[in-house]
This record gives sequence, C-alpha cells and structure tokens, in this order.
Amino acid sequence: MRLLVVEDEPDLLDLMGRALERGGFAVDVAPDLRRAGEFLAVARYDVMILDLNLPDGDGLVLLRQVRARGSKLPVLVLTARDAVEDRVTGLDTGADDYLVKPFHMPELIARIRALLRRPDAVLGITLSLGNLVLDTTSRQVSVSETVVAMSVREVALLELLMRRQGAVVPRDLLEQGLYSFDSELGSNAMEVLVHRLRRKLADAAATACIHTVRGVGYMLTDLA
Repeated sequence: MRLLVVEDEPDLLDLMGRALERGGFAVDVAPDLRRAGEFLAVARYDVMILDLNLPDGDGLVLLRQVRARGSKLPVLVLTARDAVEDRVTGLDTGADDYLVKPFHMPELIARIRALLRRPDAVLGITLSLGNLVLDTTSRQVSVSETVVAMSVREVALLELLMRRQGAVVPRDLLEQGLYSFDSELGSNAMEVLVHRLRRKLADAAATACIHTVRGVGYMLTDLA
C-alpha cells in the first residue's frame, strides 16, 4: 500500500517515514502543495496524510481540489490546528479523519489502517487462499496455522497478490504499491522479491503458488 505524506517538517517526516515503512507502507513525501499535486497526477495512493500549514499555502486548498475531481482518496489531516472550528472545517472540506499534533505514532498508524478498512477500501481483517492466511492488521502470515516469518516488503507483495488472487497482477501495478519514488530499484528487484516470497511459501508447504506471466506480471493461485 502506498501513502502520500504532505508535510514540511524534516524531523517529523523522518520519524513518520521510518515508522510507516516498518508498518508495510511505501511512502512518498511532498514538502509543499506543488509537489503534492505533481505526485497525485502521476501515482495512485491508498491514503494521503495532509498537513495544513505548508510553505506555499493551506492544505485545505489541495483537499478541495482532490474532492472537486471526485476522488475518494482517504485523507487524514495531520496538523497543529487544534480548535474545534478547525476540525469541523477540515472534516466538512472532505477530510476522512483529523489528528492533532503532537501525536503518538501508533495512533497515526492505527488511524490509517482504520481508513483502509472502510467499505470499498483496501484493508480487510484477514485474507486467505488455501492453507495460507494473512492478517492485514498484525501483518502476520501463517500456513496451516503455523506462522511464517517474512520481511515487511514480502508481506506487502503477498497482500497485493492475495487481494487479486486468481488474476494476473501487472508488474507496474505491483511496483507502484511496493515502492516509493525515492526507492532505489535494481533491474531485477521485483524478480528477487518474488523469488524470496515464492521460496518461503514453498518451504512452509503452502498450497498457494505464484505464477510468472512473462512480459505482464504475476498471479497467485491455490494448487490444492
């Protein structure tokens, strides 16, 4: 899952970026409204975290533009504006949630996951295929009720494939969901990641299998 964080405080960005990546998210950072607009024009995001006090204007301007286009992108406003009037304005403008600084990082992540669990959103409680189960909240993978140790990115890839099980998932769609613009990708990064995940599923005797569709992408099916 890919997040857009619109925030201009470097220290806070560093803290948030590391915490969100540990939580399994690919994160793009926009320090101002201009950059945020550029990112939104070329990438698909699952949630936007939006500060309001930005160097080139009010974050509510961007929020109005997003909603005017008919976008249903979940938006969590993260700001120091703590007056009731500010919260009401933010929510009435189209924010899905409103969190005041300072905040605790576990609460931010919990709120993001709550947005992703809403109807028609991308996050469910559990995904299953054959004897393979992924708890999307705890990020725990199990095969026949035995936990399988996986890296954050392996779990993220597995989730993308499980959400579209039985269908070919294009490689570029997977890369968009797994990597931010700042990620340094080798030419075979995706192949290496798929190989590691495929091996772990096989070693755990999972009935789910990843198929490579050359020139297109990958597909997860159950062989049981």
